[in-house]
Amino acid sequence: MSTPTAKGNQKAIMSTLTEAHRRRTFAVIAHPDAGKSTLTEALALHAHVISEAGAVHGKAGRKATVSDWMEMEKDRGISIASSALQFEYAPTGHTGEPYTINLVDTPGHADFSEDTYRVLTAVDAAVMLIDAAKGLEPQTLKLFRVCKARGLPIVTVINKWDRPGRTPLELVDEIVSEIGLQPTPLYWPVGAAGDFRGLARITDDGSAEEYIHFMRTAGGSTIAPEEHYDPTAAADREGEAWDTAAEEVELLAADGAVHDQELFLNCITSPVIFASAMLNFGVHQILDALCELAPQPAGRATVDGAFREVESDFSGVVFKVQAGMDKNHRDSLAFMRIVSGEFDRGMQVTHAQSGRSFSTKYALTVFGRTRSTVETAYPGDIVGLVNAGSLAPGDTIYTGKKIQFPPMPQFAPEHFRTLRAKSLGKYKQFRKALDQLAAEGVVQILRNDARGDAAPVMAAVGPMQFEVMMARMENEYNVETVAEPIPYSVARRTTSQSAPELAKQRGVEIFTRATDGELIALFGDKWKLAFIEREHPEFELFPMVAD
Repeated sequence: MSTPTAKGNQKAIMSTLTEAHRRRTFAVIAHPDAGKSTLTEALALHAHVISEAGAVHGKAGRKATVSDWMEMEKDRGISIASSALQFEYAPTGHTGEPYTINLVDTPGHADFSEDTYRVLTAVDAAVMLIDAAKGLEPQTLKLFRVCKARGLPIVTVINKWDRPGRTPLELVDEIVSEIGLQPTPLYWPVGAAGDFRGLARITDDGSAEEYIHFMRTAGGSTIAPEEHYDPTAAADREGEAWDTAAEEVELLAADGAVHDQELFLNCITSPVIFASAMLNFGVHQILDALCELAPQPAGRATVDGAFREVESDFSGVVFKVQAGMDKNHRDSLAFMRIVSGEFDRGMQVTHAQSGRSFSTKYALTVFGRTRSTVETAYPGDIVGLVNAGSLAPGDTIYTGKKIQFPPMPQFAPEHFRTLRAKSLGKYKQFRKALDQLAAEGVVQILRNDARGDAAPVMAAVGPMQFEVMMARMENEYNVETVAEPIPYSVARRTTSQSAPELAKQRGVEIFTRATDGELIALFGDKWKLAFIEREHPEFELFPMVAD
């Protein structure tokens, strides 16, 4: 006979499994200016969590995007920091509980690849956004490879079909030839790029079953009304445009480009949807497809080779720490992906890296800059923990049996600058800002005795990270700074045994990394590094990316 406790545990397990089943957690990845932030707002609009989209940066009369909140993002029209949005959505014809969508908009610029990589460790699928005129671009290719390596299923959205661009078959062929991913269209465009009339919905056997005609709204700021036609009526209405679309769909089906769920989950195929995020054409079709096809949250392997199932005790992994999201709140948020169990605000959890226990009294869900207190959350959800100062990207928190998830590797920096405050009177604020922003991972901060604490070295993947660092120092901490280049371009980790002799080599300087105490050797260039490795094989030098 089962005890009340056993029954309670079983009920909790079933609740967790049920809630996990209706979660969809995904990231949007793309090259800069492919329309990620515009699509993010369009998705939120179709979920009825905002009433009007204003998605074009720098356009008169338009609002700034929900997801882009930093002044630099608004000024430049690019996403610099990843942002998390959570909302509920019921697909077309869905009668049960709505899905809970956790959508993470990622930086598009290559200088912020590390932030994007962190996000991709926290999601279960990705939307790969492609500009209809430009096709696959370098950053898209790079991010695709990360998704492939992580086993993240990809839904492909070909955006900006309302503008002149390439032919749909040409874009599909490019995806096959460039990245070896087989596109399987779910919705095919009726009308050439620049003459976007609607979408042909494709059946499981690869035929055009229905025509969805979109009607424009003023400035694309509201949901575009739809009209639905059967194939015969579609041919009468659209003539050659429908016939061309139907023929292309048949051609692809004959070539085997038909959706197969197992192949999709194994990252062999990718469902394709054509859309215009600006006009809100094809947007709810994207959400419907994600709800139907994207995987629900799964468990995760631990550092000791075990596996944490979603129905196990609570556990979560921090993938980002962010401060300065709201000048009214002088705090930081640790963004956590819940891996297993039920999260209840105020619960006592253990920080795996330090072994310390702390309370989660201040827990939030975040919609852009808007904060809402979260009482309960489940696997797949993204939760912001306020002022959890001991947490860093890659850290694990848990209840019950001790576990720890694998750490998050850091990218190898290629750019280096010293940083100092313009005013010596701001030194205290300068140090505080350095510590906070280094913990977030905005840049890596390197120090040594020769340079002192007043002029540490910033190390970054791309130079725009330095601009973000300096802008945030000024805007959030009221500290104006000066950055100056130093003659290094290559970094390696080293050991306390090798560091003293390495430091004697010309063109080499040794630093300690602020966040973890790692010893870092900087070299003038790759040839200098190669020379030292050849002449001194006894020196211990390791790549900057952690194992």
